[in-house]
Amino acid sequence: MTLYYIVAATFVGGVVSVLLAAALSAPLLTLIVRHLVSLSTGVLLGTALLHVLPEAFESGQPPQGLFLTLLGGLLFFFFLEKAELYRHGHHHEHDDHHHHHGFDAEQAGRGGWSVLVGDSIHNFCDGVLIAAAFLADPHLGFVTALAIIGHEIPQEVGDYIVLINAGFTRARALVYNMISGMSAVVGGVLGYYLIGPWQEYLPYMMVLAASSFVYVAVADLIPQLQKRLSGRDTAIQIFWLAAGLLMIASIVHGLHDH
Repeated sequence: MTLYYIVAATFVGGVVSVLLAAALSAPLLTLIVRHLVSLSTGVLLGTALLHVLPEAFESGQPPQGLFLTLLGGLLFFFFLEKAELYRHGHHHEHDDHHHHHGFDAEQAGRGGWSVLVGDSIHNFCDGVLIAAAFLADPHLGFVTALAIIGHEIPQEVGDYIVLINAGFTRARALVYNMISGMSAVVGGVLGYYLIGPWQEYLPYMMVLAASSFVYVAVADLIPQLQKRLSGRDTAIQIFWLAAGLLMIASIVHGLHDH
């Protein structure tokens, strides 16, 4: 029965949250299309620096090893993006935007695969955490699952926006996000059987996931924001970035209350 609860909770946390995020993203895309990059930057940085990394460093694992994992993750996603830029060199050049020749080939896939890999690792870790909570106490498991679902929805909105910004169609972004979300179920099932001997490695996986969010935000999204703007547009840009950060900060505060 415990395994059934774990599978159900991780499915809702990993897949249903993606569907809810996509449903929220449709009106968001219409209303704030000009500000999505700023919002996504805040969501990704908030998730990594306010939630995932602090939780990993509170685990008691040696900080040197966690920092080394963070450095390795940043370098890995740098090389992953390099590979994606070369792989997408044949991308079509007509998207109804007036960019210089070769712009699409430069931009297609930027940040998309990095955030998918990182999100898959993060969802896997969430699944393991849900399994650990249910094995400790079913009531704690339900609370943990609800908290993770509440955290996942704004994060998945941010990931969905990043994928679209990276050149994915809405349908493709949704499908890939759902595949990424299913890694929570895998993490939950493996966590049920292996939580004891493998628990010490969970913080390292969390740091690896966080490294992808930091990399995408700093290397792909923030450079798009660094343009000369009017004072009004700059204020709006900062507002949406702060909104993403505050959204995650409020959820993290709620998680700590539990």
